[in-house]
Order: sequence, then structure tokens, then C-alpha cells
Amino acid sequence: MIKPIENWLERHKNPTSFWLHMIGIPACFVVTPVLLFLRQWWLAAVMFVGGYILQFLGHLIEGNRSGEELFLRRILGRERNPTRKIN
Repeated sequence: MIKPIENWLERHKNPTSFWLHMIGIPACFVVTPVLLFLRQWWLAAVMFVGGYILQFLGHLIEGNRSGEELFLRRILGRERNPTRKIN
């Protein structure tokens, strides 16, 4: 479990990126399920999309790719170096 956390911290060194993720991740994966349980569909959708937008903004600031993009590139065979900066 330590290695994934170290990898995540390595890819989120910029303080602004880090804090955008600290807001965006819970919005997606904590608040959204609660809102779905409460049948607040539109608000859940807004929180999920908004949370991901914050995370993608963080990656733009950081200058690297998101974990989802890296995952898709890996399964498509297009990425070998996950820490490579975006050009």
C-alpha cells in the first residue's frame, strides 16, 4: 500500500494541484454516492463532474497526466513512462 501512495505523492507535488485533488477526490467518491443515496441525481452529477474537473485542472497545473489517462494509455499500449511530463 505504501508504493501507490508514494507514487501518487510523487505525481502531485505542486501544492495547488494537491489541494485541488483533496477537494475533487472526496467530491467524486464520497459526496456523490451520498447524494445518489439521497436521490439528489442532478447534484450528484454536478459533484462528480466538478470533482473530476478540479482533478484535471490539478494535472494541467502539475504538467502531468491523470491516473485515468495513464491507465487507458497503458491498456492501449501507448504509454511506457507514467511519470513523463506532458509536452
